[in-house]
Amino acid sequence: MGRFFNFDILSMLLTLPGIIIGLSFHEFAHAYAAVKLGDDTPKYQGRLTLDPFKHLDPVGFICLLFFRFGWAKPVMINPRNFKNTRRDDTIVSLAGPLMNLVVAIISLIIMRILMSVNPYMFLQNGYVLTIIQYIAYINIVLMVFNLIPIPPLDGHHILANIGGFKVANFYNKYYQQIRIVLLLLIFTGIIGRIISPIVDFIFGLLFNLVFLF
Repeated sequence: MGRFFNFDILSMLLTLPGIIIGLSFHEFAHAYAAVKLGDDTPKYQGRLTLDPFKHLDPVGFICLLFFRFGWAKPVMINPRNFKNTRRDDTIVSLAGPLMNLVVAIISLIIMRILMSVNPYMFLQNGYVLTIIQYIAYINIVLMVFNLIPIPPLDGHHILANIGGFKVANFYNKYYQQIRIVLLLLIFTGIIGRIISPIVDFIFGLLFNLVFLF
């Protein structure tokens, strides 16, 4: 029991950098995209930053730390400041997951460079490469997870914009109930069983592409 507890704590420590980096870059991307598209609301609220303390949501952070699925504090925007409301809101919603994809790819490239310099680095500095690998994997988790069309995740904004008034009205009407369903899916581990194969496939694909060339 003691060994298992120590391993669990070690696992949390190794994944912590990936969680903090993933959430910070994700929310910064939302804020940056919104400002570039004409809405300065994130700037006024101090969200145009990579400072993790500006972005962390306590519940979402704990869920990500213990259950491997979670979220950050949503970046507030004012769609009325956009020239094309649906299009620009969709771009802002996609910016976070796309940033996670970029961070994952860069992490794998750094990992390959380090291993090219020293092929035995996994044995000599296992923790360093393990942390980098976790950064890549967790960012893919955040990308896939946030594209699920359930509030408060980015996917529900994207689907609402694509689906039109009826879909948006459904989300507005049942927002809190659907969010509770999301929490139940996380706590029961069902969400993990649903998206883990997708995450593993994307991670394996990117890993092979980066280490192939």
